[in-house]
Amino acid sequence: MKREMLRRKLSPRTINTYLQYVKMFLLQNKDKEPKEFSKKDVREFLYTMEEKEVSGSTLNVAHNALRFMMIDVLHKACYLKLRYAKTPVRKPEYLTKEEVNNILEVIENSKHKLLVSLMYGAGLRVREVTRLKITDFSFEENIGWVLGGKGNKDRPFIIPEKIKEDLIHMCENERYWLFPGRDGPLSTKSVQVIVEQAGKKAKIKKHIHPHMFRHSFTTHLLENGIDIVSVQTLLGHVRPETTLGYSHTLRPKMISIKSPLDE
Repeated sequence: MKREMLRRKLSPRTINTYLQYVKMFLLQNKDKEPKEFSKKDVREFLYTMEEKEVSGSTLNVAHNALRFMMIDVLHKACYLKLRYAKTPVRKPEYLTKEEVNNILEVIENSKHKLLVSLMYGAGLRVREVTRLKITDFSFEENIGWVLGGKGNKDRPFIIPEKIKEDLIHMCENERYWLFPGRDGPLSTKSVQVIVEQAGKKAKIKKHIHPHMFRHSFTTHLLENGIDIVSVQTLLGHVRPETTLGYSHTLRPKMISIKSPLDE
């Protein structure tokens, strides 16, 4: 199963997660040979998970993992008539422009400030910003590249003019990673600590975490009137529905839109 997923270039995180649920399934059905597995076994496994009150999104991932095993590896029919568990839609947590500015002002370490500025200014995930290499920038074109991002996909990102000179200086002075740690790139845990401490220092009552800067990037672009398709491309979202999860920012504009019927 792992070989097949690698061949299809699934992301390492997806591969590990799928294998985790398949191992759990195998343990629950250890008295059976793989050729004896049936849709009923898959259904029973998912029911067992449901009884443990796991989230809807977890059930969806486990369902997909077992479907992959049954259909793509064991070549068995496994079109279960199970409705995917609903995952509650929550409004993404984001910071106002003033809150972002306050956080940046209290970060004294210049490299840490540059990292958070880039995370917000380009809409990067924490793992994407920590794994940037000095060769991932094209300053002439004013773009950088996320290589092997979520879903193992490459995508460009915009370089904010405000920090362009600082980034050029960093690339000239670092050997490989843009933000090096003790052994390889800076850890995501380190970034979490940096933004949490900055949030407290700026006296922001919200629980600050790195992904909030990506949410804020998206929210502020939409507030500025940038179209959904452009924002979707910058974020690397496969489906426009994911970007539309930020539709709370569009409501004021919808209120001001006049219906053609009124004309």
